[in-house]
Amino acid sequence: MTGYREAVVDLGAISANVAHLRALAGTAHTMAVVKANGYGHGAVPVARAALAGGADWLGVADIEEALELRNAGIIAPLLAWLHDPHVDFTAAIAADIDLGVSSARQLRQVADAADALGRVASVQVKLETGLSRNGVHESEWGDVLGLAADLERAGRVRVRGIFSHLSNASPDDDAESITRFDRGLALASAAGLAPELTHLAASAAALRLPAARYSMVRLGISIYGLSPFDDASSADLGLVPAMTLRGRVAAVRHVPAGAGVSYDYTWRAPVDSCLALVPFGYADGVPRQASGRAQVSIGPHRHPVVGRIAMDQFVVSVGDGPVSVGDEVVLFGDPTTGVPSADDWAQAAGTINYDIVTRIGRRVPRSYLGPAAG
Repeated sequence: MTGYREAVVDLGAISANVAHLRALAGTAHTMAVVKANGYGHGAVPVARAALAGGADWLGVADIEEALELRNAGIIAPLLAWLHDPHVDFTAAIAADIDLGVSSARQLRQVADAADALGRVASVQVKLETGLSRNGVHESEWGDVLGLAADLERAGRVRVRGIFSHLSNASPDDDAESITRFDRGLALASAAGLAPELTHLAASAAALRLPAARYSMVRLGISIYGLSPFDDASSADLGLVPAMTLRGRVAAVRHVPAGAGVSYDYTWRAPVDSCLALVPFGYADGVPRQASGRAQVSIGPHRHPVVGRIAMDQFVVSVGDGPVSVGDEVVLFGDPTTGVPSADDWAQAAGTINYDIVTRIGRRVPRSYLGPAAG
């Protein structure tokens, strides 16, 4: 370690996870989703590792994230799908970024930006099939798909894809979304569109719902080695968690029975106790909601977090174990090695593993292992 807090990302694990998931899904195309700074792992190195594992598309939420990848020299096909109403699409079109569009207004904005550049913009139309978020509402599918076909015939845009997203609420809900998506694809065909990409499945459906796979799957949480399911672990799915969050013990102190710990004294030592100070806090993305519920590993042993997690630090009770200043502390990593997992922290905080890894802040340096690290 080069500092007292660090997130170590195993890029070889990401490449292996992508290769494993590609083989399971069996689709013609595979998108690795690297939005939100690669779910906290680092967008650029994760993108390279995912491509090394066989992904042939990258996905991000917004244009700024897409341009970061392009500016790093990544030339792989790339989709950005969530846009400010007043966004300027020019830079994205110039950088050969596919644009997800969710309305007739966005289609016209993209076409106008393409005209200004003297280029043809590549778009992918998002259909709303049940999440009630972004995407073209079913009542507008005919009009928007007709407009997309008109713009394509005019040489202003190329409709490369049509996509949507599942709710994962229940098998019946997902089946209804698939039925709706199929209706949308039929309308697109009737309008004269023949997109090369159709995609609906994210990690959960890519793993368990073959009917949702179409020509491409979008792999998010799973490429980072984390499970999208409550009833299956990473190991159950053949995945290896890529991130290990670790630090060093900053101080060790012995306190008498009754001593209070951290703000509000939500925990008092029941007996004379040895405490270790860990220099991570909610400013680094460690959830305050896990106060008094999470565990960390120091050496071969797990120890409970006691008292409130503060902005920069928290305390663990280490019993009578031999703990010294400078000892390595693992907050989470690959549970097959005996350390807590991101899922353990998610359960302690009442949230999901996506939240745990994505929230790790910029104050925590990332370091990289694996063949794609260079």
